[in-house]
Amino acid sequence: MARRRTRTERARVSARWPATVYAEGDEPDYRFSFANERTFLAWIRTAIALLAAGVAIDAVDLSMSGKAQHFLTVLLSLSGMLAAAAAWIRWARAEGAMRRTAPLPAFGVGAIFALLVLVAGVVVVGAQM
Repeated sequence: MARRRTRTERARVSARWPATVYAEGDEPDYRFSFANERTFLAWIRTAIALLAAGVAIDAVDLSMSGKAQHFLTVLLSLSGMLAAAAAWIRWARAEGAMRRTAPLPAFGVGAIFALLVLVAGVVVVGAQM
């Protein structure tokens, strides 16, 4: 059974955002929270790289059809947006699991990104043939 929080603890927790993550469980070891933040930032860097690749492919005239170039631009840009959203959701789920001392969430979204990068590679290789 979880202990009741003091008024000071409740005020400190409610001041942190997002309150839905911080309102439950106990504070995990700060090293684990920092590792979770570093993972979040790695996902954000990946999202920025995907968006930059989409912009670059749109800006540079490549030796591929216009449709393939447009498809690749849209695919990479949408992948970047999806990566940013996945970063946030993954951070919140992992932080919540650590606070509840529950198992960490599965990494199902990784398969989606592997598939998206595979499709982008097929488009690039197919356009060069």
